[in-house]
Amino acid sequence: MKPSCVILGGGGHTRVLLDCLQRADTVQVRGILDPNPALWGTQCLGVPILGGDEKLEGLVAEGISLFAVGVGGVGANQPRQRLFELGVSHHLQPMTVIHPTATCSRWATIGRGSQLLPGCIVNAGAELGVNVIVNSGAIVEHDCRLGDHAHVATGARLCGSVHVGGRAHIGAGAVVRQSIVVGADAVVGAGAVVVADVVPGQVVVGNPARALASQRRP
Repeated sequence: MKPSCVILGGGGHTRVLLDCLQRADTVQVRGILDPNPALWGTQCLGVPILGGDEKLEGLVAEGISLFAVGVGGVGANQPRQRLFELGVSHHLQPMTVIHPTATCSRWATIGRGSQLLPGCIVNAGAELGVNVIVNSGAIVEHDCRLGDHAHVATGARLCGSVHVGGRAHIGAGAVVRQSIVVGADAVVGAGAVVVADVVPGQVVVGNPARALASQRRP
């Protein structure tokens, strides 16, 4: 019998995640939990949205043993961290999800609960922390290090030996030059070209990327 899992958080990212899981066909997805009451009782790709987080304890009692975070995030990754910690606090195991079209070197290290989505590449020597997203078409080159709960968005490129801190967000289509450090909680805007280190909590945009003086994340 396949183990049962629950998805924490609904929305567009959940659709991609469900596609990955349905293709692999190794788990039974029992349901989705989302705080939006308008979604309760509906379905996402045939999977019911059962209610909010308060339903989790009951699902655990029914035998669910696995979870995945179904929130992608567009800059703030704290919600993804909260959901990850919620699942772990209920003694559920986080699923590492790798789409069949993703390319992942056998010499890469992938943390628990991380998600490698369609067409992405993670090369040799890369190290991903827990609950990291490498989104569709993104590239994480050799010897990069990504902290827990970081997100490399669609089509972004991390050149070799880049270090991305925990909860940092690399926006869609951004490019980060070799050996750059992007600090924890920093945000690299979509399409930015990063040629200098980004301090923790900083928001950078443009080509070359520059800090937004009025925006600094706590």
